[in-house]
Parts: sequence; C-alpha cells; structure tokens
Amino acid sequence: MLRTDDGQTIRLEDYRPTDFAVHHVDMLVRLRDGAAEIRADIRLERREGVAMSAPLVLDGDELVLTGLWLDGEPVAPERFDATPERLVLRDLPARGPFGLRIETRLSPETNTQLMGLYRSDGVWCTQCEAEGFRRITYFLDRPDVLATYRVRLEADRASAPILLANGNPLESGDLGEGRHFAVWDDPHPKPSYLFALVAGDLDALHDRFTTASGRDVALAIYTEKGLSGRAAYAMDALKRSMIWDERRFGREYDLDVFNIVAISAFNMGAMENKGLNVFNHKYVLLDPDTATDGDYAGVETVIAHEYFHNWTGNRITCRDWFQLCLKEGLTVYRDQEFSADERSRPVKRISSVHGLKAQQFPEDQGPLQHPVRPTRYREINNFYTATVYEKGAELVRMIETILGAARFRAGMDLYFERHDGDAATIEDFLRCFEEAGGIDLWQFSRWYHQAGTPVLTVSERFANGQLTLRLEQDLPKGAAGTGTEPFHMPIRFGLVDAQGHDLALEPVAGDAEVEGDVIHLTERSAEIVFDTGETRPLVSILRDFSAPVTLRHDQRREDRLALARLDPNPFGRWRALTDLVGEMLREAALAEGAGRAVRYDEAVLDALCRSAGDAALEPALRALMVTLPGEAEIARLVGSEIDPEAIHRARRGALRALNAAGGAGFQALRSTLAEPAGAFSPDAASAGRRALRAALLPVVASGLASPAPLLGEFEAAGNMTDRLAAITALVHVFPASAEAQAALAAFFGRFETDALVLDKWFTLQATAPTDDIVEAVERLRAHPKFDLGNPNRARALIGGFATGNQRGFNRADGAGYRWVAERLAELDRLNPQTAARLATAFRSWRSFDAPRRAVAEAALRELAGRKDLSRDLSDILTRTLE
Repeated sequence: MLRTDDGQTIRLEDYRPTDFAVHHVDMLVRLRDGAAEIRADIRLERREGVAMSAPLVLDGDELVLTGLWLDGEPVAPERFDATPERLVLRDLPARGPFGLRIETRLSPETNTQLMGLYRSDGVWCTQCEAEGFRRITYFLDRPDVLATYRVRLEADRASAPILLANGNPLESGDLGEGRHFAVWDDPHPKPSYLFALVAGDLDALHDRFTTASGRDVALAIYTEKGLSGRAAYAMDALKRSMIWDERRFGREYDLDVFNIVAISAFNMGAMENKGLNVFNHKYVLLDPDTATDGDYAGVETVIAHEYFHNWTGNRITCRDWFQLCLKEGLTVYRDQEFSADERSRPVKRISSVHGLKAQQFPEDQGPLQHPVRPTRYREINNFYTATVYEKGAELVRMIETILGAARFRAGMDLYFERHDGDAATIEDFLRCFEEAGGIDLWQFSRWYHQAGTPVLTVSERFANGQLTLRLEQDLPKGAAGTGTEPFHMPIRFGLVDAQGHDLALEPVAGDAEVEGDVIHLTERSAEIVFDTGETRPLVSILRDFSAPVTLRHDQRREDRLALARLDPNPFGRWRALTDLVGEMLREAALAEGAGRAVRYDEAVLDALCRSAGDAALEPALRALMVTLPGEAEIARLVGSEIDPEAIHRARRGALRALNAAGGAGFQALRSTLAEPAGAFSPDAASAGRRALRAALLPVVASGLASPAPLLGEFEAAGNMTDRLAAITALVHVFPASAEAQAALAAFFGRFETDALVLDKWFTLQATAPTDDIVEAVERLRAHPKFDLGNPNRARALIGGFATGNQRGFNRADGAGYRWVAERLAELDRLNPQTAARLATAFRSWRSFDAPRRAVAEAALRELAGRKDLSRDLSDILTRTLE
C-alpha cells in the first residue's frame, strides 16, 4: 500500500499486506510539563514468503528518535535510516519473532493539530484516527495491523491524578517525588488508530452495568472539574445503548471497564478507542439551562454510535481506509435504529433523510463527489464525509429492505461470527448477507462503487380500471467518473384510498419483481400494472426513503395535497407536503430573481396550517412538517444560477404568507404547548411539544410589528430550547433592534464562562441575515472569547457563517468568500483537519450566478495558490476547483 507522506495518490488496487506482522506492543509513556517520552517495545515477525532482504519501513510524522534497540541490543547507525516521517531498518531476523524498542520524544503542548498526543487545558489526550499514532512512535500505522497492547503511564500526581488507557486496569502505584503510574492492558487485538490515553485532573461520574451474561462492567465518564453532574444523561444513554445492542444484535460488551472522557479541544465529535472513548465535550455535557433538545438528541446518538463501534469498528475493523464505510456507515445505521427505537421511528427517519439531502446530496452532485467506497485518495482525513457515513448507512438500510428483518439479522450474526478479530472488506460484509439470505448482491454492490445520486423517475397512467406505474433509473456521470450501470433499487410503495387506507393490491403484470410493499427495480426501466377498479388510488412512492435517490414523480398536484393529508405512512405524508412547499419556494425565488410578482399557493399554505394543528400526529412530526426549507435547501432546488438575495426574499415572503394564513391559530397553538416553569423533561414527547412550539415561532415572528414579545419570551424562557428559539427569532427578524442587542448582552452575561453555550452565541450572530454580516463576523473574530485554535469555536463562527448564512457567505461583492478564505489560511497553520472540513462550504460555488462564481473562484484560487498550505486543505481546494 502506498504511503501518504508526500501527498501522492493512494489507490485501492495497490493494496497488499505488510511485510511484517505486529503481535504485541508494550508502551511506556512518561508525561512531563513541556515534553513526553515514549518507549515502544514492539514484537514483530516477518510474514511467510517475504524476501529476506526486505527492510522494515515504519511510518512517522514529525518524530524525534532518541533510541533504537533490536532484541535488546542497540541498532548500529548503518542498519537504519531515520527521518521525522520514516524509520527504515535493514538486516532483520529472517525467521521468527523479534523485539524492537523505539524511543521518541514529543512536545504535546505545541501540537495544535490535535492529532497524536497533545495537551489542551492541562489534559493530555490522544487522537489517532486515521494516522495519528505515527505522531507518537514509529509504527506500521494502518488499520490491518492488529496487535495487543499494554501501556504504562507515568505522570505528576498533582497535574494528572487520573491516568487512563485502553482495556482493563492492571496496577497503579506511587513512584516517589510526586509522581505515580498506572498500567492498562487491552487483550483484544486492535489497529493503532484505536490506541488512546488520557491523563489529567478530571472529575468523574461512576456507574455500573451488568451484561446479559452476568459480566459486571464499571462505567465512568470523566469531565473537566465541576462538570461531571452534566454527564448524567450521557451515562443514561450509554446504559440504554448497551441494553439495546444486546437485544437488537446480540452484542455484549467485552471488557471490565468502559470509560468516556469529555474534552473541549477535539477535532471530531467523538472517537471509539477500545474501552476509552474520547468525546468532544459538546456530546456529553447537558442540562436544561445550557442544552437544547437537539443537544440531548445529539448526545444520545453520538454516545450510542461510539459504543456500537465496539463491535462494528473495533472487534471487526476495516482492512484499509477505502473500507471506511464498513465501520462508519454500518455504525450510523445502528445508531439511527437505536434512536428510532428510543424516540420516534418516523421522526428519526425524516430527520435522517433531511440531513442526508442537506449534506450528502450536494457532496454527491459536486466536485467533492466520491463513491461510498472510494478507490483512491490523497488525504484520508478528507474522506470522513457524509457519503461514507450517511450514504453508507442508507446502503445498509437497503440491504435490510431487500432481505427483510430476519435474514438481515442472520447476515449480521454471520458477519460478527466470521470476522470477529478481523480487518474486513465490503466484499466480506456483503458475502455474509448473500450466504445468510440466499441472494446475489453483485448488482447491489454497485451502490458502493458508483458515485452520484441516481434519479428515479416515476410516471402514472390510469385507464380502464388499471393503474400502470413506470419507473426509470438514471445515474448522471459526475466528477468521479465511476460508472452509470443500473442499481438494484428497493422501492417501498403504497396505494392509498380516499379514506387514507393502504389497498392490498397485487400486480397483475409487470417486468419488475414486487415483494410485498417493495418494488425491486434492477433494470433501467420497468412497468407494473395493478387492477384498481373504477377509483384511481393515490400513489405513495419511495416510502421511508427506501433508496437514496432524487425522485421525479409526475404526480398530480391534487394527489400530493391529498397524500399530505391522508398518507398512512408518516414519511410519505411529510414528503408530499415538503415537496409541494419546496416547489412553491423555488418558483417564488425564481420570480423574485426575475422581478416578477410572487404568489404563494394558498392550498399549500392551508396544508401547512392543517398539518401544524393535526392533533392525530405527534408534535415532533408536525414540527418537521411545518418547518419551511432553509435558504440553502431552496438553493439546491433552484439548482443553477442561484441568487441568494432572491431566495432570502422568497423565504421571508413565505413566512409572512403563512402567518397571514394561520398566524392566529399558530399563536393559540403555541400557548397550549407552553410548559410550566421548572417542568423540563428530555423525554421524546416533551421534546416534541417544544419542537412544535419553536417551529411555529418564526412564522409568528414574521407578523410582529415590534420585537417586544420576542424579548419577553426570551426573558421568560425556563430552558435553553425555548431561550435559543426566542433569541434566534429576535436576532434574525429584528437584528438592529435594541431588544436584540439587549438579549445578546444578557445571553453573553449569563453564559460567558460556559464554552458550549458561547459557541451558540457566536453561531447565532454569524447566521444573522444582515447586510453588514461580514463586518459583524470580523468583529466577532476579534472578540476576547474567540479562539481560532479551539475547533468548536472555529466551527461556531467560521462554519456558522459559511454554512449557515447563505446570503452573507455568498454576498455579491465576494466579501464573504474572501473572509472565509482568510480564516482558512490562518486556521490551516494551526489545525489542518478543521480547516479542510470548513473549506467544503465552497463545494457548490459553481451553482451560483456568474458574478458570484467569479468572485468565489478568485477567492479559492488565491487561497489554493499559497505555498504553505497543508495537504488536507490543498486536497479539498484542488478538488473543488477541478
């Protein structure tokens, strides 16, 4: 497998196993202020068939070698070559295991990349996925090299009373002179990217869990001092995740302890290191005063996701990084299913699809397009994408739809049994379902290899008591150029009568297999005929979004309005309404841009009002149905020659029109949803009521003549969900008002010492649709509380503006583009990974009108032309400009 050190392209077809196998790693880590000393004792063996002359080539990254021994003897200088990026050893034993001791010296305090071993806010921490272990010691740093690990940590007891690593604790003790040690042993072979250690002065929340087979597991969540009380919900979510995985997939936890550490400076959301999960503290710390319902749901999901990785990622890992979706897509599917079971299945499915369309569809249709399993990359950190995660999850869901629940579970059981302790591939995964399900998934596997979002075109014909459905699939060839062969698409559907009931109809003719409520479309086109009698049924197609496609359905407007009211499938009902709303807003934006009169469809507005007040639907579902598409979503519907100003005016106009249609009813409904002070509960039903109340607020606010009622709601709010909804409406509808400024000042004064809430404060202002927003975010950049080196704060301001402020980022004069480009250049010098991920905000620049395209391209090319860019950022910019 080719190396990444020089930025060359890595190709799947070049994969081959390493020349040497690693059996065990014994590490000694001495932590001191300003430095860390690492001693790695590695037990290796030359693989059968490897030439005797083959050297051992180990990866490094900015390393300083201080010592090297082979089987206890110092290695002569002529037998090795060492650079910060590589260690090459020659004349190694021909047969049998041998021991290699490597000593390195690190400076964790100056490691602003937050990869490898770093120190932030006094806490030592590691992040090794994907290629961070090579920043700690020289190693065969790739996921198919599995070994057992034992780690001894030594540190000053005063600065680091807590010493944690992977696996189970073996021993601990005093070293004298104020220092102490702890030894941890992980009996399960793992790749180096799962190595972890944490050392610092931390608080802890402790609990216990008994597995289905009776194993007693000690649980702990470590936080900054004084914050462990805010980890209670995360602990509850962890225990529920453990129970669910036993029940749903038969997976028990396998160590004596399970530890989570929450830290503030972390590039990712969380990391599934074996037995020692490290989390960005935003996905652990919660209470009603500082966290929204969305935060609670996010913590529940991420806690579950990282725990589920214990089997889908750790016990079974991926052979190489091209198989990344094998652990991430599969585990996203599992966390989605957990949330669906714990909360509301329809609401979770709609939320997941909404996120897929908002994040993955643009990626799939732009210059950063790539297959779910890529075949080449330049920088692996840039392939932790929505395509790998969210689309990867959709592929697993399709397998379940095709096989059915029982055969899917049998395939998963076979996968766990066959590949436990293995580094597997997509082919290994699919083969288990083929064998367990008695099915050939060769055609289905194209979903993993062909990039892009397929288009599913559906047409209806009704005559002589027969309904004929014609389905066609097409995959436009995109930037990835990976093929356009037809997929196996499982299309879930229903035929609905005028009373809102599904008709039990079997097809009488057709050239596609229909199995229950699923059409298996395997050719480019197919027709299916149903005998329906004199009454034409309503066609509810692509229920539950059973395939990740763009749907083009020539359905009559009156049928869609009827489905929005009658479809017994909640997802189908939501899709019918949101498609109508999207088309209305698209037409309004085009009319605004062309200077034509704008009209909002009264029937659609009435459908929105009816849905908001439909007591037969759960409030969380009603909240989703009544929420208008955001400006970025409308831009995707417009597709090309996008005018953000026209979109902004069109959406504002739609809010006012909806308020005129049902504002009084909305206000009355909001009153019934209000909670008594102190009555907050994070349960799904309570959160749903607050969600509906918050979803109606922008509509009500659009009809207010004064900001005073919004300020009153803000001041009276008894929890962060209500408080943030009120201040967001206030700042976004009346940004220049004294009330908005008073609310912002009060919010800051109350929460200025709470980093997570201050992130919300920065984002709130960065997303305000004001004419001077670029100047405003520049002032925020100079704020004493802004820290470019903290990933959360950088994402809150820069990411909030670039991805959450369609109008400001895409300002016609290019000031938004230039401001973000400058920030990326600064951030790249500190943290290339975060800079590269924020740079993906430019992925749709070619979709805008000509003046904006010109200034966006100029900003991108100026940034791309800088000589000091990291490989991470350079890779994103190069692909964005291709």
